[in-house]
Amino acid sequence: MADTQVPARGKARAARMAEEKRWRRVFLETLASTSNVAASARAADVPAARAYEARRKDATFHRAWQEALCEGYEHLEMEMLHRLREGEIKRAAGAKVGVRVYDNATSLRLLTAHRESVSRQQAVRGNREAREVIAEINERIARLRQPTPVLLEASAQTEGEAEGEGGDV
Repeated sequence: MADTQVPARGKARAARMAEEKRWRRVFLETLASTSNVAASARAADVPAARAYEARRKDATFHRAWQEALCEGYEHLEMEMLHRLREGEIKRAAGAKVGVRVYDNATSLRLLTAHRESVSRQQAVRGNREAREVIAEINERIARLRQPTPVLLEASAQTEGEAEGEGGDV
């Protein structure tokens, strides 16, 4: 009887290990694309607390987490640059034509929130001092916050449209 229970326990353990590996892979992939721990945990179908616990207990997972955040941060930077240069076309309900919108507050908050951990990871990657990397990131964020000619033009158009709407009827 004991012989039949051992393989069952072994199968259960193998299944738990496979599930652990699966959620970690999904979590890290999502973290690399979103820079969002809560969204990554939801995608992996685990509580965020479990992911944080795994990060605390497993140095390999911690390093992979940092790499994923670093990758996500780089994607976010590129997306921000694209938005600042091109904007996003959004259509109001029932409208036939969209309006170019420049909504970057969330991206700037994420860039600022992850700046420290990403700078440490980039320093590790390039064997550079963290202070040097932080200064570089701060410089990038400052550049992102500066209005671009396209942004200034869109802002002027929006103001002009708002003045036109409130005028003659």
